[in-house]
Amino acid sequence: MRFYERLSVVAAETWLPATVETVTEAVARGALPEAESERVGVESLPVATEAPPELAVHAGRLALSRGARPAASIGLVVHSWLHYQGHDMWSPAHFVAAQLGLDRAEAFGVFQMSNGGAAAIQVAAARLLADPSPVRALVTTGDRFGDEGFDRWRGDYGLCYGDGGTAVLLERTDDAGDLARDGDLLAVGMATAPRLEVVHRGGDPFQPAARTLSPRVDFRRPIRGYLERCGDAELATISRAKVAEAVRVALADAGLDERDDRITLVIPPRMNPRVLDEVYRPVLAAMLPQATLVDGGTRTGHLGAGDVPAGIADLCSGAMLAPGEIGAVVGVGGGFSWSCAVFRSV
Repeated sequence: MRFYERLSVVAAETWLPATVETVTEAVARGALPEAESERVGVESLPVATEAPPELAVHAGRLALSRGARPAASIGLVVHSWLHYQGHDMWSPAHFVAAQLGLDRAEAFGVFQMSNGGAAAIQVAAARLLADPSPVRALVTTGDRFGDEGFDRWRGDYGLCYGDGGTAVLLERTDDAGDLARDGDLLAVGMATAPRLEVVHRGGDPFQPAARTLSPRVDFRRPIRGYLERCGDAELATISRAKVAEAVRVALADAGLDERDDRITLVIPPRMNPRVLDEVYRPVLAAMLPQATLVDGGTRTGHLGAGDVPAGIADLCSGAMLAPGEIGAVVGVGGGFSWSCAVFRSV
């Protein structure tokens, strides 16, 4: 997505609960076989007791506090998630807006599996640049993978799931004056392969209600069904091509060459080392050889819809990029969709 006006990241934050479960603790309680413990690629996972939208509110408060923008100037709240939000047939986006005192903000949800945070940023950016009335937008994500409904350690292949909230406060820069900001969002590129929706459907029939096939969400069951029919080569091959496409689109929309030496960092999805080595590292190393690949997930795991916003928050921390340097954050979600957000520090 090309931005024809300058779009700034005022502040980006990740909120994680203080409680964590280490790999050693997971093995000790029987949640993770010891044989798998060295392959998960994480040291620990954050574990929350609050509801997912409450985690988003925590992150939103951090971003709004640091951004120091008037609440009345935020015209849009876009919330995304992967897992259950705590109520059936309910709008978590409006809860986030209400809890943050953003009473004038239009609130709505965006769902694109684990790529939802990137999609929400793209939707918010499109509204800010197409409609002059909202000056600023707050994008949030919140996910909690409690044992009641999901096995955070073994409910999926290739990633372990951590609880947390993220928030990104965006604004049109022409309305910002001399106000402080973390940097500029230069572009968000997307690539898609709808034929791969079957990966998370497998051979399962459609069901009349949630979790009628099993008491907890089990990604492994449909994935096994897909792999039995199609093998694993198709998914890996398409994934590599689509990662490259998302990065290529994002850089082109940002007006950047792949070898631009200002691009110093790239953050991949928060997945295990095998998936990173098989799909992401070779593609990103070939396209951006000058950039250092930084795995941000060793102490968070996969944050549901929050991987890309959390990566942007990492880039906004002040410790990773010097002023003028550029970082790319790559995301992926079932369905499948891939994304690349390009951020420049100021």
